[in-house]
Amino acid sequence: MDQRRKFVEEYERGLEGMAELCRQHEISRETGYKWVKRRQLQGWEGLEDLSRAPERHPNQTASQVEERILDLRREHPRWGARKLRAYLGERARRRKWPAASTIGDLLKREGLIIPRKLRRKTPPYTQPFADAMEPNQVWCMDFKGWFLSGDGERIDPFTLSDACSRYLLRCQAVEKSNTEQIRGILEASFREYGLPQRIRSDNGAPFASRAIAGISRIAVYLMKLGIVPERIQAGHPEQNGRHERMHRTLEEETANPPAANRRGQQRTFNRFRKEYNEERPHEALGQKTPASCYQASARSYPARVREPEYGSSMQVRRINLRGSFSWKHESVFLSEVLIGEAVGLEPVDERYFTIYFAQFPLGRFDSHRMQVEPLRSPKKDQQHYEEQAEQR
Repeated sequence: MDQRRKFVEEYERGLEGMAELCRQHEISRETGYKWVKRRQLQGWEGLEDLSRAPERHPNQTASQVEERILDLRREHPRWGARKLRAYLGERARRRKWPAASTIGDLLKREGLIIPRKLRRKTPPYTQPFADAMEPNQVWCMDFKGWFLSGDGERIDPFTLSDACSRYLLRCQAVEKSNTEQIRGILEASFREYGLPQRIRSDNGAPFASRAIAGISRIAVYLMKLGIVPERIQAGHPEQNGRHERMHRTLEEETANPPAANRRGQQRTFNRFRKEYNEERPHEALGQKTPASCYQASARSYPARVREPEYGSSMQVRRINLRGSFSWKHESVFLSEVLIGEAVGLEPVDERYFTIYFAQFPLGRFDSHRMQVEPLRSPKKDQQHYEEQAEQR
């Protein structure tokens, strides 16, 4: 600064010409003229170093684009930068939208980011989802934890989703979490979307019971339709992680705060389901919506649920009102869940039979001891048979 000031003072006194002064100060004439001009326009402060940052960045986001992003964020306060960009890009493809990182910076700058507490992550358990490669291979059902509406009424949301596309098939508050209500919701879903190959649930009622193989009346209904009732391992909700993750979003969007009453809460559930399926981009789907990835099953719901049929190699027995079947004039208890249903007994050897309901094995019948045992793995079964043969 002192050298620049000295140069300009000498020039203003007119003792030397510009070329000679520039040679003495070892600067170019272009630089000399620059300092003289700044002194004339801005005074001695003009000799200070100026910021090298550009006044406007060539890639700066236009103000109207920023406003559109911020408006959408305010409409959906829990959508992140990637979802916002995917949503806007789908509806205005000709416009060039900023990158997700730029949108994230904008949200932080405007104070619209909701900070989350950091949690220790555990490796995900992926095995149960290996077969959910196409829509309707696996559906997931569960109850979202209950909460109270504004008038104090208990709200129990029952949810049903497709594991592959994440399409939310049902989100309905039920008055009672019993077999009749859940079967009615399932039947309506089957009529609308067709039949899945499997339905996954936890081990709670009415999805499971303490009967043989854990079956319940809901499971019996599914098996008669040819649907495999899957149950996750007790105490491992991560095995149904896709559905559980949807529940977290459901709670954030619909229960904080809850609606004034049951009817209002169901309207909130309906709005959430529509937005979740048709508007909200899903990261695991490549920022597509569940509705764009789901299609109804080719297996339609039958006009009449048919009774199970068994091959000629099986002995068929019908379960009486006590939950038992008759074997050589003796009563053998199986399960009250199967009252009125026919089961098939397929011989393994002269002593043991595998009990089937439809095409599903339930247990093993020991015709010598006249009792039903749980199924073992094939390896354990072979070991058991060998032990029995040695004893005989």
